[in-house]
Amino acid sequence: MESGDVLFAFGITLAAGLATAIGSLIAFLKKEQSPAFLAAMLGFSAGVMIYVSMIEIFPKAQEALVSDLGETWGPWVTVLGFFGGIGLIAVIDRFVPTEANPHELGNVSSEIEPEHRAKLMRMGVFTAIAIAIHNFPEGFATFLSALQDPEIAIPIAVAIALHNIPEGIAVSAPIYYATGSRKKAFWLSAASGLAEPLGALVGYLVLSTFVSDTLMGMSFAAVAGIMIFISLDELLPSAEEFGKHHVAMYSLVSGMAVMALSLLLL
Repeated sequence: MESGDVLFAFGITLAAGLATAIGSLIAFLKKEQSPAFLAAMLGFSAGVMIYVSMIEIFPKAQEALVSDLGETWGPWVTVLGFFGGIGLIAVIDRFVPTEANPHELGNVSSEIEPEHRAKLMRMGVFTAIAIAIHNFPEGFATFLSALQDPEIAIPIAVAIALHNIPEGIAVSAPIYYATGSRKKAFWLSAASGLAEPLGALVGYLVLSTFVSDTLMGMSFAAVAGIMIFISLDELLPSAEEFGKHHVAMYSLVSGMAVMALSLLLL
């Protein structure tokens, strides 16, 4: 791994993670979020991630594993890595408390009764923890994608950043209205996004220590699985909840089209 590629991968992962801070700022500026806008944003992100996972990342993982393990075992190990990634993120998702769902934003009124402030604070902290847990494998996925092919790294990072913005809103809004402190809400929201570069760091340490074509191929297959699961389990259902069905679907197709066009032009 070239040092320049590693720094680029870290930088782009950090930028995607810090998008939660943008969501925090939006929560301060707007008392009510636009459901249609959030639905479009999440649907678009899902389209980008699904397309790049199945059209770009999975085939490259299989190519690497077939080259290293042969025509017989290569495809099997690729599929194993893909569903292993899905299993990993599914287990993480299983242990996140349901009350800390980072996509259930709602409209939070500034007229909060004192007895409700503690509940809001707890919800905000739990949401921050939940988002940090989810962001860890996302950071790992973004980092590995950037190492594999810098040309597809930017669209992936943008998709994850768009996905992180409403998560930042989910953290900062309840904490802000519970404490009245923009500073506390902003920093806790930003901190939850730092789990992504932490995931990148773990990915780097693993790859630099045990790097091999087989490990790289399995890692990218797992990345594809992680991104598919996030898209189908989080992004699309949330887009449906925030907006109308067609807003989510049109945005999904738009995300795929933009990703396809970017791959053709790069």
